[in-house]
Amino acid sequence: MAAEEEIASDQSAKNKSGQTWRRLFHWHFVVLLAVIVFFGAVRWRLADIPLERDEGEYAYVGQLILQGIPPYQLAYNMKLPGTYAAYAAILAVFGQTSRGIHLGLLLVNAISVILLYLVAARLFGTLAGTIAGASYALLSTHQGVFGFAAHATHFVVLAALIGLVLLLRAEETRSATFFFWSGLTFGIAFLMKQPGILLGAFAFLYLAVQCWPKNRREWAPWTKNMGVFLIAGALPFALTCIFLYRAGVFQNFWFWTFSYARQYASAPWRTGWELLTANSSYMLRMTPWLWILALLGVSTVFWNPDVRRHAVFVFGLTVFSCAAVCPGLHFREHYFILVLPAAAILIAVAITSAARLLAAKFTARWLSVLPVIVFTAAWGLAIHRNAEVYFKLTPLQACRSFYFPSPFSEAVPVADYLRQHTAPDDTIMVLGSEPEIYFEAHRHSASGYIYTYSLMEDQKYWPAMQKQMMQEVEANRPAYVVFVNIYASWLSGHGSPQVVAFRTWMDRYLSSNFEEAGMVEVAEPESHYFWGEEAREHHHPGREIVIYKRKG
Repeated sequence: MAAEEEIASDQSAKNKSGQTWRRLFHWHFVVLLAVIVFFGAVRWRLADIPLERDEGEYAYVGQLILQGIPPYQLAYNMKLPGTYAAYAAILAVFGQTSRGIHLGLLLVNAISVILLYLVAARLFGTLAGTIAGASYALLSTHQGVFGFAAHATHFVVLAALIGLVLLLRAEETRSATFFFWSGLTFGIAFLMKQPGILLGAFAFLYLAVQCWPKNRREWAPWTKNMGVFLIAGALPFALTCIFLYRAGVFQNFWFWTFSYARQYASAPWRTGWELLTANSSYMLRMTPWLWILALLGVSTVFWNPDVRRHAVFVFGLTVFSCAAVCPGLHFREHYFILVLPAAAILIAVAITSAARLLAAKFTARWLSVLPVIVFTAAWGLAIHRNAEVYFKLTPLQACRSFYFPSPFSEAVPVADYLRQHTAPDDTIMVLGSEPEIYFEAHRHSASGYIYTYSLMEDQKYWPAMQKQMMQEVEANRPAYVVFVNIYASWLSGHGSPQVVAFRTWMDRYLSSNFEEAGMVEVAEPESHYFWGEEAREHHHPGREIVIYKRKG
């Protein structure tokens, strides 16, 4: 009889759980879909924005994958290969163009908004889910975090949000199946980019605390479930290592993603602070009221019992998300995308907590709606302050307003020229950090060094790296060489040993084997292009792209 009652109780709990998740899809979800359509329309309008250099790297390696060439064979970088695989999938579905990539990002962003809605609504109600989703949709579609570029952080967030939905199901059901799938998705988040491991660490600690055994009989299931989570979390990386080993590129992969990455990892504290304040200030300045609401959300743990009950989730996610932005203290603008889901949940918590407090303190029903009006006003003000980008600028104008003087707009016509003047099996070489040129030209690089940053850094591998790059270029005999004479493409100190060694080789190699074929003067409001003999008469050192053709 006791067993029958226990089974009935379990079935009742399951039915209640299913009903709870189904209740998340009310009219609030319709509002959220309207938000998704709005930002989808903005992204659609600007989908032709030229690729920036990180996108160019992912796109070029994704293009190589579609050609059957594994990562780290013809293109070297310290990033893990998950985003390369994601790009390959996007290119296969939407086409090998910048528009195709940004349509893929549109889909990734829309799914992320829905997943965040599910997480916040499950914990705090459908109104909170709607506010969190709307907040993330706005904050992640903002130039303050380079939100129109398909950075790896967007893919980390997507995988992590899937993991959070499954994590909440694992907490409810104590089912090893949900522990497995949650662990697997957080493992994929790490594979998208290394900081994703910190979100996986949050998930593991959260489940460990929330599912902590209350008696001796629960220790075995708890140990089993946590072990399943850890094994599943390690599985994507383990399978990737096996694949790359069988592809013959494991040594390159390990050197770049671990040995060299450790050299790159740490900026001085003072430099890190300067980067943090500089790269976060624009985002905070353009959406100030939303961030003030997020700060208010932190305080709700002291005056809202519902938030206190989920404090481990809300503040654990916030702390680990902030930590994920910090490795290396480089604080690039797009790194802050990792903290946006937690910020969006804090905004939602602030608004819903204030609404409930006013409803409890006052009889006038309209007062409980006041916090929602405040949020709507803050959200609308952020849209208004960003209206020029959302509604007016063309894709090329938007690109230049975000990135000038980096030559991302100019990379497209340069790549078109190279594609028209080379055979499909010719190689080209870009001396600079502009891998988007390889992707747009549909040509292979003469060297795996698709960035020159590592060659210019003061780290112990630079002499061996420069030697390897020079040998690869000389052996593969590129038909064209593109010299990007712009600081942002090198980030090198004038007169450093790295610069002197590289420029000595470059000047000798170019003068002996190449002749100038074109020049781009990178300027506002638009750049100027010169070809053939005319190119030799125009030079603008420090803000130019020079195209060289092999002699004979």
